[in-house]
This record gives sequence, C-alpha cells and structure tokens, in this order.
Amino acid sequence: MSRTSGNGTPNHHSAQTRRIPTPGKATVLALGKAFPSQLVPQECLVEGYIRDTKCVDSSIKEKLERLCKTTTVKTRYTVMSKEILDKYPELATEGSPTIKQRLEIANPAVVEMALEASLACIKEWGRPAQDITHIVYVSSSEIRLPGGDLYLASQLGLRTDVSRVMLYFLGCYGGVTGLRVAKDIAENNPGSRVLLTTSETTILGFRPPNKDRPYDLVGAALFGDGAAAVIIGTDPLTGQESPFMELNYAVQQFLPDTHNVIDGRLSEEGINFKLGRDLPQKIEDNIEKFCKKLMAKGDIKEFNDLFWAVHPGGPAILNRLENTLKLRSEKLECSRRALMDYGNVSSNTIFYVMEYMREELKIQGEEWGLALAFGPGITFEGILIRSL
Repeated sequence: MSRTSGNGTPNHHSAQTRRIPTPGKATVLALGKAFPSQLVPQECLVEGYIRDTKCVDSSIKEKLERLCKTTTVKTRYTVMSKEILDKYPELATEGSPTIKQRLEIANPAVVEMALEASLACIKEWGRPAQDITHIVYVSSSEIRLPGGDLYLASQLGLRTDVSRVMLYFLGCYGGVTGLRVAKDIAENNPGSRVLLTTSETTILGFRPPNKDRPYDLVGAALFGDGAAAVIIGTDPLTGQESPFMELNYAVQQFLPDTHNVIDGRLSEEGINFKLGRDLPQKIEDNIEKFCKKLMAKGDIKEFNDLFWAVHPGGPAILNRLENTLKLRSEKLECSRRALMDYGNVSSNTIFYVMEYMREELKIQGEEWGLALAFGPGITFEGILIRSL
C-alpha cells in the first residue's frame, strides 16, 4: 500500500557533522517517512473529487478550482481510492452514518504507514529495533483500544517492556508536541532511544461538498496523507549514530478564548471541521513574542540569523509569518517545498520540512533554528533546535 523513504545508511551524516552535541540534550538520530501508493497531482484533484462525490453544482467546482490554485500544493498522497469508494459508496453520500466504515479503513492504514516510516527510520539509524526503549505515537486519524502504538510495537518486534505514549487528536501541532515529549523522555532516561512516529489520513474527514460546510473544500484542496518517524536520544554513540539536530529548548502555549477558531467534532459521519477566518491573524498577532521566548534561551536577537522549520498549515500562515518577522524569502523555502510536494499532512508535515532542512543546512550552515507548529486551541508549539 505504502511507499517509503529512507536511505538505509547508518552513518549518512557522519561526514557532514560539524558540531558536538551538548551532553544530556536530546538529538534527532534518524528520520523516515512513508506514503500511500496513490499520488494525486493537484491539477487532477477537482475532476476526481467532483466525479467521486457526484457533485453537480458548477459553483462548487469553480470554488474548488480556485482553492486548489491558491494552496500552492502540487502533489499529494491519499489512502482514499476508487476501490474504497466502490466498496463503501456511502462515504460519498451526504448524511450517511459512516464512522464504522471510516475506522475500518483508517485504523489499519494509519498503522501500515507508521510501520513503513518506522522501518525506514530504523534502517537509517543502523541499530536493532530492540534497542528502542520508548514509543511516542501521534495520530488524529484512528480511534480504537488498544491504540496503534501497541500494533506498531508488535509489528516492529520491539521488546514487550517498551514504554508507550499515545498523543491523539492534536491536529497540526502534534508532530512538534511529539518532539517535545520525546525530548523530555530521552533527557530524563539516560541511554534511552525514543521512536516518535506520526501517521495521518483524511479518511475520517472525507465527504461530499456542501455549501453549508465551506471548510470541506479547503480540506479537499489542502490536506494529504502520510507518516513520518524519528529516533530521539541523548549522548549519541560515536561511530554508531549520526545526530543531525539537537532539541535544545521547547515551549507550548495556548491563546486564551480561541478554542473555537479551529473546531473539530466527531460525529456519525466522521470528523467535521470549522476553521475561523481569523486564524492567520491570530498567529500573526502572537508569533513574534512566542519566537522571542524561544530565542532568548540561545541569546539570539535576529530572526534572520535562524533557520526555520515551520509547519505549513497553508500559504496564508507562512506569508503572515514571513511578513511579520521580516524574514528573507528563502527562510521558509523548506516549508513551502513540503507544502507543495505533500500538502498539509497534519502532524507529519514538520518532519518533511525537517528532512529538506537537514539537506539545506549542509550548505547554509546556520547553527540555531526554530521548529514551529500551530493547531487547535489555538496552540503554539515551538522548539529551539541546533544543527549538528
């Protein structure tokens, strides 16, 4: 079902390592990703979506065409397919109670992608899977007990005493939350190695277009499916592990009285989202102070002295951040590339940005940077990171 990415060479970055990790600080030791097999070019999305949902409203089609152009997305991967809709035609029928069917598709798909991303990550890491001591499992796309963390641990052949943490329904900031939690685990358990995996599919939110739900079209034009995995640990083993980023300092913050700006509700028909038009403005109004709080820990004064790994929630958010902080255009290039190549893949996307960033840093050489994500709450997650 899935296609993976991981180069499988344990010492991939050893020749480029320029800086010594800070003793006791969490580092990123390897990264992998995986996607469903179905690739959807953006120029093909409208015709397919309109056909699959049997929409006959030309105004909806025209609006979706406009949205697809403004998102800047070029390609995405998706679990949804013609075969699934042939088997479950009720998914494209307005008002059908389909949560059972959606979970029958999403639960195994999410774990399959998480497994392939984790295998790619472990291969790059170069150590046995049994050396993993903790799992942090992030998803807003599956619901069951036990959760996907147990299925993943079993399928990877991890030790039965591996410590597991599940982070469910955090949305777009879940990947950076996972990094913060993995950082805390690694730094408080010397010698531990934490597998952080994120996996998302849009199956729970797929539905036919309706003029009363304008955000459905935004989701159709913007979101994609996929998975990512990283291994986090302190004090990397010389000659065995190749860290490329250090997680130096982490902050989470919510904005009071904004819990309705991004609103997701689970119903018999799946997940319904509402997105406030003031989201980009809320982020713009608060981002500078938040970033300065992180930068103060590294005694950094200038925004353009940093590299930036920002979750690309959409082009409007990236544009606002760039303008507010007066960033040079190339500073958000990795975020824009990830959005273009994969769409917004919720919690995963920050890792796609980080993968592009680690290649860029071999050329640019900035030491300090910020990883940022925003999501329901409105919640800000940020980490001051150091390139190694």
